[in-house]
Amino acid sequence: MATFLYRLGRLAFRRRWYVALLWVGVLACVGLTALRAPGASDEEFSMPGIESQKAFDLMEQRFPGTAADGATARVVFVAPDGQKVTATGNKQAIERTVTELGDGSQVSTVADPFKSAAVSKDGSTAYATVTYKVASADITDASRTALEQATDQARDAGLTVETGGSAMDSGGGPGGVAEIIGISIAAVVLLITFGSLAAAGLPLLTAVLGVGLSMFTILTLSDALGLSTSTGTLAMMLGLAVGIDYALFVVSRYREERAKGHAPQEAAGLAVGTAGSAVVFAGLTVVIALAGLSVVGIPMLTKMGLAAAGAVVVAVLVALTVVPALLGFWPDAVLSGAVRRQGRRRGWARRPGKTRGVSEAADAPTAAAPRDNHGTRWARFVLRRPVPVLLLGVVGLGALALPATQLQLGMPGDEAKSTSTTERRAYDDLAEGFGPGFNGPLTIVVDAKGAGDAKAAVNTIAEKIAGTKGVVSVSKARFNDAGDTAVFTATPSTSPTDEKTKTLVTTIRDERPATEAATDGASFEVTGTTALNIDISEKVQAALIPYLVVIVGLAVVLLLIVFRSVFVPLKAALGFLLSVLAALGVVVVVFQQGHAASLLGVEQTGPIMSLMPIFLVGIIFGLAMDYEVFLVSRMRESYVHGETARQAVVSGFRHSARVVVAAALIMIAVFAGFVGEDDSMIKMIGFGMASAVLFDAFVVRMALVPAVLALLGDRAWWLPKWLDRILPRVDVEGEALTRHLTAVPDQDSAPDEPAGARV
Repeated sequence: MATFLYRLGRLAFRRRWYVALLWVGVLACVGLTALRAPGASDEEFSMPGIESQKAFDLMEQRFPGTAADGATARVVFVAPDGQKVTATGNKQAIERTVTELGDGSQVSTVADPFKSAAVSKDGSTAYATVTYKVASADITDASRTALEQATDQARDAGLTVETGGSAMDSGGGPGGVAEIIGISIAAVVLLITFGSLAAAGLPLLTAVLGVGLSMFTILTLSDALGLSTSTGTLAMMLGLAVGIDYALFVVSRYREERAKGHAPQEAAGLAVGTAGSAVVFAGLTVVIALAGLSVVGIPMLTKMGLAAAGAVVVAVLVALTVVPALLGFWPDAVLSGAVRRQGRRRGWARRPGKTRGVSEAADAPTAAAPRDNHGTRWARFVLRRPVPVLLLGVVGLGALALPATQLQLGMPGDEAKSTSTTERRAYDDLAEGFGPGFNGPLTIVVDAKGAGDAKAAVNTIAEKIAGTKGVVSVSKARFNDAGDTAVFTATPSTSPTDEKTKTLVTTIRDERPATEAATDGASFEVTGTTALNIDISEKVQAALIPYLVVIVGLAVVLLLIVFRSVFVPLKAALGFLLSVLAALGVVVVVFQQGHAASLLGVEQTGPIMSLMPIFLVGIIFGLAMDYEVFLVSRMRESYVHGETARQAVVSGFRHSARVVVAAALIMIAVFAGFVGEDDSMIKMIGFGMASAVLFDAFVVRMALVPAVLALLGDRAWWLPKWLDRILPRVDVEGEALTRHLTAVPDQDSAPDEPAGARV
């Protein structure tokens, strides 16, 4: 592996014009194809195998012409203080608004509050439900404008009018602000780390190239593969993150090899052969984590994971080819000022075409003896006190992880939004006027096709459910044209995210056999947004352990091959579990329990988004293994080349600590940028990811890893002989590369390297 990548790096450096033109050509072709490809569709969210989804599918089949998951808007009217919505003037204003709401081409029906019993008992509040023919993502701007204009007229009449429901969800998102913040902070971190504008700009340039190609590819394939507009979000975020990281490590190793006295082409080959090997296997761990999202069984999540995995593959290829090619154009620009000055004194500029190999070390600038830096000083500190550091780290992360045992999963809705939004105000008005459970009604779908008397069967089911403890009321059933299927709603007494509501759904389903037995052949299923969220949470929670087993198991096998050690992969996996559980714990503390929530602008606490643990585990696992591979591979390299186990730890920190810290700071900056968003779910994801990277990079990798290795000593690199014989050798530490360079001491220079190529 190392020898092959060494040759690839030298080839990319030498044939830099071909490499650059090839990538630019591919980017242009894919970009033009993406512009001509059909736009990405807004994929309907589906969750095969759960009751709520089966009920949705039945509704689509039995109620043709109206999508079961068609968008709805709930327009809430509140009379001025001391008045009622049934007063003549207020009633007329509401009826005019209802009439205008029904004029839209995408509107299916509008329920008049005075005909559908949608007026509160005290007469202060009423609501009109607008049902659309299409999903929320397909609602046009014209339809939303018509909705706003109609409600404005009611406001002019003196009513307080707020609008909620799925129709208000325009898809939004961070809109690129978080990415801009992340890139800006990344640029500052890179500049401080390298002390060179060129060295700081090169990783950013290559990362943008990789992300651009990945996004164009996703747009090109979106129609053919049914990818939604949200599929590229994860791909963009991770592609940018790992793209910067991987280029950062290759450039850092190139600077190190140049400082040792190697010529530019040789240094590029060595950088790709050593750091590039770590990049390959780090990328593989990320791909495993993302592809493993298919275990959850959510088609949308599977597509997002595979698309992001593709973006990581592109980032790896860019780091192995484009980075050495760009180094070929500006071989000295990425170096520190001290190394460039030393090179000028040694006469680099007088031999522009000369490329040195190992045998020419005497002719090259003499590398200074390794000096202590912050990394070596910290490593020696941990090596002197491994037990206290290990105990402090484990106990600290364990304490942070304890709240994760109280994790409650759900899908926060309008109640989690800012009070500055009309959706949140509509939610609060409905809860005040009709009760907390009114915002999360349960939809009951009755299949009476096998019943002798369909209406009698539906009435029986409705009466049974109405008598269930925790149900406030049930609506009048609505039948399809064939008269064999009916839909009605049951309003709980508790809010959608309350645990009592979850218990109510379970109770209704548990009592189903007895209820259906009294109907002579009819059956029913419980669905709706509340039930769907409950089902999703349960399915995700059930899939979390298998997902962990799959990705951790595959990664342990991969790291076993890379490091040829039994204990290093196990240590890496256990350290990851500590950091991710600690991150989940702090998310629960802030977003579920409400501690310090106001500091992050969290106005409403509640359950943690169902998909949050899966995203957190998948993404952070990949990034954690990145740091593990980059840091420990340098230790393994030093150990294989003759250093003692303790010396190898110090050497690994000398060469990799600063770069790992820089990479982690970049990741934290990228994820923390999302904390400033208004959307509570985006805020939660950003906070969780930033916390996980902080714990994993600075506690697990920087403290627990050297402490464990110090306690294990040479045993850390132990591998049974029988296992050593059957495992393939990939040579990440460059042992075969060293033998190759010793056997072929003189590397011919590239005749096409122009003298003016260096800066």
